[in-house]
Amino acid sequence: MDITQILITPVVTEKSSKAQAGRKYTFLVNQDANKILVKNAVEQAYGVEVESVNIIPVRSKIRLAGKRTITKRPQARKAIVTVAEKQSIDFNKIKVS
Repeated sequence: MDITQILITPVVTEKSSKAQAGRKYTFLVNQDANKILVKNAVEQAYGVEVESVNIIPVRSKIRLAGKRTITKRPQARKAIVTVAEKQSIDFNKIKVS
């Protein structure tokens, strides 16, 4: 898989922004990506050394409207990546290789 297929988008929320102080960055990743693929993709894309990767499934959010089911959020996977000390990721600057 190509790194553009593995890393879909960075997640920038209030909770993930606070976690960046602890060197933890959150990304939405492909459903088929594993920890090794995510680690290699982040290292290639941002030029940082990754210490650990945690992958969390995000369940789809649905609600019922009578007999119909309305999907409000699709199923996804998040990866929380911890980078080495004294390193950080700038989401606006992707390393071109």
